[in-house]
Amino acid sequence: MKSMGVAKNEANNAAQAVKAEEKPAEKIDFSKVKVEPLFEEMVDFDTFNKSDFRAVKVKECEAVPKSKKLLKFVLDDGTGTDRVILSGIHEYYEPEELVGKTCIAIVNLPPRPMMGIDSCGMLISAVHEEDGREGLNLLMVDDRIPAGAKLY
Repeated sequence: MKSMGVAKNEANNAAQAVKAEEKPAEKIDFSKVKVEPLFEEMVDFDTFNKSDFRAVKVKECEAVPKSKKLLKFVLDDGTGTDRVILSGIHEYYEPEELVGKTCIAIVNLPPRPMMGIDSCGMLISAVHEEDGREGLNLLMVDDRIPAGAKLY
């Protein structure tokens, strides 16, 4: 039987070995990044509360034919029925890299026809400007969050 001190040392060494294998966090220079100013107009709580933000799992994603910008997402929104949302983010993402990701969507917008396909919601992205060029990051969250989880 090992003493407590030896067992702790072995556990610490194992933890340090795992940390050494992790790649270091990429440093981001935010000094060249511009973001839009905050809205001055206020929205009352009841109006905000009408938006239904949900976690959605990307089941399928493909480029929309004849469109340079649009990606078609087939999403699990927790209801048991697939939801289709189109998003103009193809410049920033390839469809295959998004399959399996957990994203955030507003799911109670009326359907909007785009390129002959009804888009039933909106995926949430963060947009900024860097070195005079627009940057976009699709909001992705921890995969442990189940499809359909409501955001507050």
